[in-house]
Amino acid sequence: MDPRFSLFFLFVVVAAAATTLMDEVDDSASESGPFIRQVVDGSENVNNPRLGAEHHFELFKRRFGKSYKSQEEHDRRFKVFRANLRRAHRHQSLDPSATHGVTQFSDLTPSEFRRSFLGLRSRLRLPSDASNAPILPTEDLPTDFDWRDHGAVTAVKNQGSCGSCWSFSTTGALEGANFLATGKLVSLSEQQLVDCDHECDPEEPGSCDSGCNGGLMNSAFEYTLKAGGLMREEDYPYTGTDRATCKFDKSKIAASVSNFSVISLDEDQIAANLVKNGPLAVAINAVFMQTYVGGVSCPYICSKRLDHGVLLVGYGSAGYAPVRMKEKPYWIIKNSWGENWGENGFYKICRGRNICGVDSMVSTVAAVQTATSQ
Repeated sequence: MDPRFSLFFLFVVVAAAATTLMDEVDDSASESGPFIRQVVDGSENVNNPRLGAEHHFELFKRRFGKSYKSQEEHDRRFKVFRANLRRAHRHQSLDPSATHGVTQFSDLTPSEFRRSFLGLRSRLRLPSDASNAPILPTEDLPTDFDWRDHGAVTAVKNQGSCGSCWSFSTTGALEGANFLATGKLVSLSEQQLVDCDHECDPEEPGSCDSGCNGGLMNSAFEYTLKAGGLMREEDYPYTGTDRATCKFDKSKIAASVSNFSVISLDEDQIAANLVKNGPLAVAINAVFMQTYVGGVSCPYICSKRLDHGVLLVGYGSAGYAPVRMKEKPYWIIKNSWGENWGENGFYKICRGRNICGVDSMVSTVAAVQTATSQ
């Protein structure tokens, strides 16, 4: 084996192990210097190495409207913020084709972030009502494709501090499928899924869709199939909380599921299904997303333990990469953390190696035209 490759591999493994370890420890480590690529306010010189963590924390609070109930809480959040600057710096080293820095989640520990903003219950067993997607031809796929350019993607939504990402991934896929079936883009209700969908796998206790405590897109498709469909967002608005009762009104269904399928790990098949069937519900490991600011994320190593549900809306053939790095093909992901996160609410992750498990759980859905959507 080439000794240079061995040294590189050793560096990646050690760096990844250090990242995993540091992501789990308490935020009491000493500050290791200012983070160079932090992004909080366009009016500031964010590359000024003389700006300390205190200054960046003030900018962070101002941009994201952060306030804390006590001085003790303020000081604790500053310690977390300072640790996240170091964490973003480590992510930058492991993921140099993206930009990592300050986000609205920079005052949260990794465990707080996972608990409040992820929420995928990742079982990979095929649901009873799902089928395997048929193999599609891939010879004439476009080089670049984006459903946002074709009117099939609603505006970026915000799940708030509720682990309901799975519901947004589900509605996004059905919104696109309904657009293909009707020619109309209708925003569908995540809150209906949060309140009413409690689909369970009888062979896996504790696998039920559980509102803000997590769920799974394929289970949500099963619920939608059995319930008859989803209501409009405006008829069943999102609150980001678990209600005591389900408010579903079957007379106000706006889109129904005809069938849904699970797509193979083959990336050409994923692209073919995306182009033919509309945006796809996908799962991903979100460890690098807490600090993501922009660019094509292509970490040297990333866990494939799926913990976040998102929407695949397109792909590109060559994304920006730093000097001396080859430009990377990428997937375009719609997230549910609002437009202030990432690239106006979207995420680019490189294609080709199932990075962060993005190819591991992909579903396509077909919609039927309903009376209310005609």
